[in-house]
Amino acid sequence: MVQMSPPLPKFSPEAAHIAASDGDFAALISRIGPCALKVDRSRSPYEALVRAIAHQQLHARAAEAILGRMLTLADCPFPEPAQLLALDETDLRACGFSFGKIAALRDIAARTLDGTVPSRAAARRLSDADLIARLVSLRGVGRWTVEMLLIFTLGRPDILPVDDFGVREGWRLLKMLDKQPTPKALAAIGEVWAPHRSMAAWYLWRAADEGKKVKQPIAI
Repeated sequence: MVQMSPPLPKFSPEAAHIAASDGDFAALISRIGPCALKVDRSRSPYEALVRAIAHQQLHARAAEAILGRMLTLADCPFPEPAQLLALDETDLRACGFSFGKIAALRDIAARTLDGTVPSRAAARRLSDADLIARLVSLRGVGRWTVEMLLIFTLGRPDILPVDDFGVREGWRLLKMLDKQPTPKALAAIGEVWAPHRSMAAWYLWRAADEGKKVKQPIAI
C-alpha cells in the first residue's frame, strides 16, 4: 500500500505570495500556520505614541504600571492631549516617568493639537512614507516606533521594520546564517515580499521565537 504524503497547508493569497519567494520561508509558514497579526484599531495614533514612549527601555509590566498611575492621576480612561499637557510635571515624575519621557509626552500632545500627529481618519489619507516623515520629527519618536504604530495600530500591510532585532534575527535563523543581515541588506531581500511585508515581519518574529525555544535548557 502506497503511503500518501500529508496534504500541504493552504496558504492565504498573501502568505502564498511570501512563500513563493523562498522555500525556507514557505516551510516556516507551514510550521507556524495562519498569520495572527493583531491590529488594535481602538487606539488613536496619539494614544499609541504615548504608550510607546512609556514602554521605551522598560519591561512591559513596569511600563504598564507607570501608565496605570498616569491614568489614575488623570482620572479618565486615557487623557486627551490637552489633559496630558495640564498634568503637573512633579506628579508625572511620581508616576515613574523620567524628565526625558515627560518632555516627549508633552511634545506628542502638543503636536497632536497642532495636527502633526493625525487622527485615525486623517492618517488614512497619508502614505506610509508621509506618516514616517511626520512622526519621526516628534521628540523621543524614532522610525522603529512609527513602524510599530503603522503595523499594530493603523494596520498598514507593507511595513518591514529592518532595524528590528527580532526581524533580522528571524531571517538569520531561517537561513542559518552566522550573522544577522544589515538593515540595508534585509530591505533589499524583502522587496520581493511587497506588498505584504508586515506579514513577512510577523513570520520572521515567529522564527526568532522558535530560536529562543531551541536555546532554552531542558528541565531535568
